[in-house]
Amino acid sequence: MKLLAFETATEACSVAVYNDGEVHERFELAPRRHAELALPWAEQLLADAGIAKSQLDAIAVGRGPGAFTGVRLAISIAQGIALAMDKPVVPVSTLAALAMQAQGKRIVAAIDARMGEIYVAAFERDGSGLRALSQEAVVKPEAAIIPDGGDWHGIGTGFAAVGGVLQQRFSDRLAIVDASALPHAADVALLAAMAFARGELMAPERVEPAYLRDNVALTIVEQKALRDAGRT
Repeated sequence: MKLLAFETATEACSVAVYNDGEVHERFELAPRRHAELALPWAEQLLADAGIAKSQLDAIAVGRGPGAFTGVRLAISIAQGIALAMDKPVVPVSTLAALAMQAQGKRIVAAIDARMGEIYVAAFERDGSGLRALSQEAVVKPEAAIIPDGGDWHGIGTGFAAVGGVLQQRFSDRLAIVDASALPHAADVALLAAMAFARGELMAPERVEPAYLRDNVALTIVEQKALRDAGRT
């Protein structure tokens, strides 16, 4: 199985190639440079692996949640390549990809959503993959819910957001917290390979981003207003 994977939902940009069980990735903290880096990295990774685009079985993509422009970019790139090559797409939860980095059995993945909110979901190890224990949500950290019990492994920038409220609220349930971790395309590729094996493929035009926020347009306006204010 050969997959090309993209993950650009956060300030990190990453691209990976899955080649019959081996994964090669490029990853960099590159705010506002995702569009510049993603496609050249993909071309280089494929060349290094000796894989032609025509040999790919599918395109994997982190579908969010995350930054609106980053999620939209990854989906657009994946759809464009898949349509051009007549290949299916395997969308993967960005929170699930983040959770793959944690070492424990029960994991809470959280990403800083800005504006005083976080994206969050709980997962459980299921063999080499993950099983979702909760729905993905965008909430204020003081309103987040972690299932009962202890020994949870927390991962992601959501644990540092808003002064670390999430980590403080659930300190008695969290065994380990990595509040600096960001999602990687390598983990998108690994999860996509498992989904591909289960036949969970989508036509490119049917892939939809997981923004979670209903007021995406409003946040863009707010961001523009902030930029304009900064120039005055």
